Amino acid sequence: ERKVCAIIQNRVGPNRVGKWGLLQTMADFIKLISKELIPIKNADRLLFNVAPFIVIIASFLTIAAIPFARGLHALDFNIGVFYVMAVSSVGVIGILLAGWASNSKYSLIGAMRSGAQIISYELSGGLALLSVVIFSGSMQLSEIVYSQADGWWIFKGHIPAVMAFLIFLTAGTAEINRGPFDLAEAESELTAGFHTEYSGIKFAFFFLAEYMNMFLIASIAATVFLGGWMPLHFGQGPNLFNQIMDYIPPLVWYLSKTALIIFIIMWFKWTFPRLRIDQLLLLEWKYLLPLNMLNIIVISFLVLMKWHF
Repeated sequence: ERKVCAIIQNRVGPNRVGKWGLLQTMADFIKLISKELIPIKNADRLLFNVAPFIVIIASFLTIAAIPFARGLHALDFNIGVFYVMAVSSVGVIGILLAGWASNSKYSLIGAMRSGAQIISYELSGGLALLSVVIFSGSMQLSEIVYSQADGWWIFKGHIPAVMAFLIFLTAGTAEINRGPFDLAEAESELTAGFHTEYSGIKFAFFFLAEYMNMFLIASIAATVFLGGWMPLHFGQGPNLFNQIMDYIPPLVWYLSKTALIIFIIMWFKWTFPRLRIDQLLLLEWKYLLPLNMLNIIVISFLVLMKWHF
């Protein structure tokens, strides 16, 4: 992310640790795990210590259901979309516990903001995924990928699918507390938000969970809207372009799509100014949610009339 930030801000960025500074993130992680764990006065020790583990475990369990390539996944439920939505929501419990147990007003306010934000934007994110479930007729993530063998949903679903993709990307960015929706850790107001009082390995868990959740949102978007491991084809039947695309390994296709969406999410953070909390919730409840529900009605009508491709 630091290199992306440097490119957008027209500067060099980290270039000392490893080739082109690529090991900077690893150096940051090693620094964090070597830091002292500072005990917090009057904190609820049990909840304070458990909270980071809840957040990181929820991220790991959710990623386990993502199909990276044909047969390359830990879990393949027939209710995969529902599982991803349900398990990813568990992380908000850890965030609320961290804010409450830290015995800090900054942490508590940050946790309450984060909880309201995540719960609000999960509605739009879930409805955007539901639109593709209606198109494909399955909640199994691998089946959704197979349904895109003749074209990605973002292309063959036309304007409603593009609308669902944009809504999911916006809601997903807000759900993982990334800029410009990072109200939970607004430095000028709340220092570091719900992890203000954390240090060392426990802070590293929150830090790692944020990037895992960003990878998760990008993975789901790539799987559901961009065909997962399916290659990009133009036209029907074999042609030279399609044959060349078929030579690229499925895992490379999947990781390339995921990396592209991660870049877009990072681009959001370093381009747009941070919203106020009232603007953030107004965007969801007044604009995104009604638009999403209207989009679902249009998609349901298209599928019912068999007008989709």
